[in-house]
Amino acid sequence: MDLESNRCDCINCLNRNVCFGLHSAATITMDLHTPVSQISRSYKMHARRLEKLGITKLEDFLFHIPFRYDNFSLISQISQIQAGEIVTVRGVVEEIHNQYTRRWKTLQKATIKDETGSINALWFNQPFLTRAIHKDDLISVSGKVELDKHKFVMVSPDYELVLNNQTIHTGRLVPVYPETKGISSKWLRRQIFNLLGKKSQIKDFLPDNLIKENKLMKLSDAIEAIHFPDSLEEAVGARERLAFDELFEIQLSSLVRKKAWEKDVIKNPWKNFEERMEAFIDKLPFELTEAQEKAIEEILKDLTSQKPMNRLLEGEVGSGKTVVGAVMMYLAFLNGFQSAFMAPTEILAQQHFKTISNLLMSFGATVELATGSTKASDKFDVIIGTHALVYSKVKFKKLGLVIIDEQQRFGVEQRTIIRKKGKNAHLLAMTATPIPRTVALTMYGDLDLSILNQMPKGRKLVKTWLVPPEKRNGAYNWIKKQILENKDQVFIVCPFIEESESMLTVKAATKEFARLKTEVFPDLKLGLLHGKIKSKEKEKILKSFRDKKIDILVSTPVVEVGIDIPNATIMMIEEADRFGLAQLHQMRGRVGRSDKQSYCLLFTSSKNETTVERLKAMEKIYSGAELAELDLKLRGPGQIYGTSQHGVPNLKVASFSDFTLIEKTKREAQKVFKDIDKYPKLLKKVEEINQTPVSPD
Repeated sequence: MDLESNRCDCINCLNRNVCFGLHSAATITMDLHTPVSQISRSYKMHARRLEKLGITKLEDFLFHIPFRYDNFSLISQISQIQAGEIVTVRGVVEEIHNQYTRRWKTLQKATIKDETGSINALWFNQPFLTRAIHKDDLISVSGKVELDKHKFVMVSPDYELVLNNQTIHTGRLVPVYPETKGISSKWLRRQIFNLLGKKSQIKDFLPDNLIKENKLMKLSDAIEAIHFPDSLEEAVGARERLAFDELFEIQLSSLVRKKAWEKDVIKNPWKNFEERMEAFIDKLPFELTEAQEKAIEEILKDLTSQKPMNRLLEGEVGSGKTVVGAVMMYLAFLNGFQSAFMAPTEILAQQHFKTISNLLMSFGATVELATGSTKASDKFDVIIGTHALVYSKVKFKKLGLVIIDEQQRFGVEQRTIIRKKGKNAHLLAMTATPIPRTVALTMYGDLDLSILNQMPKGRKLVKTWLVPPEKRNGAYNWIKKQILENKDQVFIVCPFIEESESMLTVKAATKEFARLKTEVFPDLKLGLLHGKIKSKEKEKILKSFRDKKIDILVSTPVVEVGIDIPNATIMMIEEADRFGLAQLHQMRGRVGRSDKQSYCLLFTSSKNETTVERLKAMEKIYSGAELAELDLKLRGPGQIYGTSQHGVPNLKVASFSDFTLIEKTKREAQKVFKDIDKYPKLLKKVEEINQTPVSPD
């Protein structure tokens, strides 16, 4: 770029598209670690949008992976094209002009000619095209050929000017990327293409012998091939290499964290206080399940060893994880240690506070609550709270046990901070999110795993039905009857808070609440709960629901985690196809928490056979792990959890359903870790991921 004239001769600017100064004299010396906001004024303006895509520095562009390719590789002469084909045509622009239609909308029409014939190209409401494309320009257009009045035409084709016989948007396999408002695939394509000139800065961190043994592409070659492959086979090879890297990094990082954890030694291991622990368990108001007893046995073994516990307790909704945690907190109290119990929301923290206080305070333990709206004293044996435990000024005198509920909602950093408030504190992470075993072993390879796969005695299965649209009114009448005759309570869950212009057919909680209150259940008491309501108001609404002052609670999936209303027996879920099976299972777990028969009604407006069959699995399968496995196969890993969560690795290329690759990367990571000091590049990479020095010895 000529900085004085502000002209650039790169392919983007010659194409009359903005390159944002990637080739300016100011950026030639920049490396791939340069923050986006420091590249140019134009990039700075786009920085926030790019951050939504995970792009904060130049290198991130190269690792922004396409999710599919448009196959525009068939380049045809105009005389040989046929209606219905997806082709690329190259020719000279004979003319281009705007035509005005009704309501002052515009139509851009170009005639393109090669040595064999001519074809029209049409675009809608893009008047800038007549300034970007000129008569006599050599142009390449890709799209579907249609027949209009015996004349071939291409409607809204992809286009670019041909310079040096090089194209990136047409005439090849064209990458399509995850986008956000103001950032299109075409724009991303241009930036990535220009940045590939700096791919030599990407250093291959895998050992040469590992690359050769596993027949992997070199990293820099894989980066180029994933964006601009010459064939689908080449794209597959690039994807295999990048998927291997992602899973290998996770596996190796887990080994590093586990080794670091095992180095910690507890000088004075805890005593098991067998008699007092048995007395505590005997006085519980319910009988433990065999799964709970097994988990307690595994955890007790950890707590009385010389190495700090690092365990994940996975259990169905309502399977009794909190009780297992309370037993462990009592042992900490007997050994003279404090316990910290961290929950993801204030509502859940308050609920746990009530449960755990009832179990422990009669045995002499002091239980305190610390949330954003409450402060705890310094004199406590057990403290229960939210993120406030991490960042507040709560003083721990002798923290020995940290329990994190719904741990996937907390980042690694938060878990580390809370644990460091004690010296070699034991860590018990808990989750009700059903996780396929392969995923659990990959994500949490550094944690030991205990599973609660039984429900407390007396609990009945929640009868589940996928209700056809024509039976909706019948379902409403049945719900009304259950409330009036049995005094039951009902959850009605909608996927969104408010109606969206782009999804007018999707039920939203606020609008549905108003409709149900006035048209369907005018004689019943309804409440509304969603994420935008302030914490104090949420607690007030939930208290009214618990106290049976509300018959029907209309809500978003905010009820998915931890809300315990024993008298609620009906869960009605709108647009159920928008949720993963594991998430539906968690919401179903909000009912059936007493000895009363409970029900889950699923509604969908989708007529897709696969979708309907997927939802019908809820009628037959009551195991969260089994449903998660099924969803992993049917929908892919990105759909298991419904929303992104801190503890779930964001895989760009790899898949948790690729069991073969998971096993292979685990095996290779174990081999390499034994001699990791021989691989300085790999050592540096792992240290960057874990943000801590690495030593296998």
